[in-house]
Amino acid sequence: MPSRLRICLLILLACHPAQAAAQAPDWPAYGRDRGGERFSPLKGIDRGNVTRLEVAWEYSTGEAKMQIQQSVSFEATPLVLGGVMFLGTPLGRVVALDAESGKERWLTDLQVKPVSFGDFTSRGVSLWTDARLRPGARCATRVIVATVDARLHALDARDGRRCPGFANGGSVDLRQGLRSAPFETEEYEVTSPPAIVNGLIVVGSGVADNNRTDAASGEVRAFDARTGRLRWSWDPVPQDSTEPAWRTWTSPAAHRAGAANAWSVIAVDSARSLVFVPTGSASPDYFGGERPGENRYANSIVALDARTGKVVWHFQTVHHDLWDFDNASPPALTTLLRNGRRMPVVLQGTKTGQLFVLDRTTGVPIFGVEERPVPASPIPGEMAWPTQPFTAVIAPLSPHRFSAEDAWGPTPADQAACRSKMETLRNEGVFTPPSLEGTLVVPSNIGGAHWGGVAVDPVRQLAVVPVNRIAAAVQLIPREEYRRRRDEAGYRLAGSQYTDMRGTPYVMRRELLLGPSGAPCTPPPFGALVAIDLSTGTRKWEVPLGAIAPDAPPATAAWGSPNLGGPIVTAGGLVFIAATLDQRLHAYDIETGRELWSARLPAGGKATPMTYRARNGTQYVVIAAGGDGGRFGKSDRVVAFAVDARTQGRNDAK
Repeated sequence: MPSRLRICLLILLACHPAQAAAQAPDWPAYGRDRGGERFSPLKGIDRGNVTRLEVAWEYSTGEAKMQIQQSVSFEATPLVLGGVMFLGTPLGRVVALDAESGKERWLTDLQVKPVSFGDFTSRGVSLWTDARLRPGARCATRVIVATVDARLHALDARDGRRCPGFANGGSVDLRQGLRSAPFETEEYEVTSPPAIVNGLIVVGSGVADNNRTDAASGEVRAFDARTGRLRWSWDPVPQDSTEPAWRTWTSPAAHRAGAANAWSVIAVDSARSLVFVPTGSASPDYFGGERPGENRYANSIVALDARTGKVVWHFQTVHHDLWDFDNASPPALTTLLRNGRRMPVVLQGTKTGQLFVLDRTTGVPIFGVEERPVPASPIPGEMAWPTQPFTAVIAPLSPHRFSAEDAWGPTPADQAACRSKMETLRNEGVFTPPSLEGTLVVPSNIGGAHWGGVAVDPVRQLAVVPVNRIAAAVQLIPREEYRRRRDEAGYRLAGSQYTDMRGTPYVMRRELLLGPSGAPCTPPPFGALVAIDLSTGTRKWEVPLGAIAPDAPPATAAWGSPNLGGPIVTAGGLVFIAATLDQRLHAYDIETGRELWSARLPAGGKATPMTYRARNGTQYVVIAAGGDGGRFGKSDRVVAFAVDARTQGRNDAK
């Protein structure tokens, strides 16, 4: 960007009220601002001193010692407001810590019962301050918590006690009042912190994939932040025949479909009173014969009027999804400078490895999007949509095709086994539909761009996105054939996931494409960090992200790592991200992508970090290093880093 243009942009941003408010030292929302930009204006940690980062303090939630059967993943992004840090845990503990020392101020146990499907996690809490109450009054600032067992709570930020007058005894049962109720309690959960907009709490849900055609419905609902009363509800599967999207579900059964839910983080634009909802696929994910049509508003970015829940605009990222290509990444709201004027936009990274940039007020793409023909489905009863949207300017963030000739392995035996496996699969690139013989699905169901999301540097006009570059194999097995063979020795292949998809003629089998050694069959890097110049849509840099394992040998440095977790960007010129199997927190140069620093964590930081400046003037970077009980390790620790932390600590002690 020319220096004169950059100076103009800095002036414009400085004059913008939302940006001016963001100059505070806190991190009060999941994405720092409610639009999810994930940019901190702090410069206390920069490219010159980042190598001096040390552990300043750690806090243990105590949950690692608990004996439960399910795999638990501690993925919270802590919030900081007024010198206090707030976070939530998978088992429903809500904690307030002193932001300087990490010492516990209070802990409230909301007593979550373990769930047996999906992500047993919580990615954090939300904060809301009631402007009608004087500071320090009871519940003047509230910690809003949606626990994984689908309860919505409001706690007093001073002491963690339930706010009187909020709903029924301080919580709302989110499994009640749905169009299609959960078949079992485990079919419906909430893993993301609610959005807060103009006195409303807006909350989505997680619905179990592939269980049945008429799964629990995925309504997005708004509740009064003071009373907990329902203000509006919006169903992504249209139920009103006068609505234009109704016609894109072309059978009576289609309107009984469930899911299409928003399990990721919802973004808001309070000034425009808009809520930006990233929706997923309708049920079930891999067979759409019972829901023919384009299936709007599933797999879409939907802008809702925050006052009413009515659709203002929508943009569909996948038509008639057959690949579990949910919009897992939270939308990110930012402002671009184009042709001398400021343009508010929405960025959406997708599991298909694409980055869509949309006008925030209309949903019209800023960079061209083309509808291109894609392969047809050979499955009886299935009608795959004939085209899909592709970004015409911003190149795919991760590959859209791997052939058997691309098969990779760390040994000749791995490579041969991978090539043999890939040769048997139907493979026509991205959007190849599931098949009876098995289909190579790329990107896999974990992405492409994943729930880790996008971080934006609004001054440099850069978007930074972590991506995966591995494939999966998906096969539809006729139900009667499956029943005949399910008891045969070896039929249920090790490493495969089977789901019943009740209401369809098929059982789905899915597995990541891995060789005998456990390494991906697709060539490295297996994970990457990509920076896109938002002024042109071009790729500024791309680097392998992390390493394949803790203490991986230097020879594997270019391999990168499969990753789950998000990045943040700071005005100090840094990108911070953990997310990788090497169980480290990494810092990259925002201008070049060069890794400047990393530090070992107690377990994988399968979360998004945050940064803030405490009242002692020190800037901290904090990550929930909880792992997941598997290859990410297991922990329950929150780790805070600061420059020369041990020296700082000695100075503080004096």
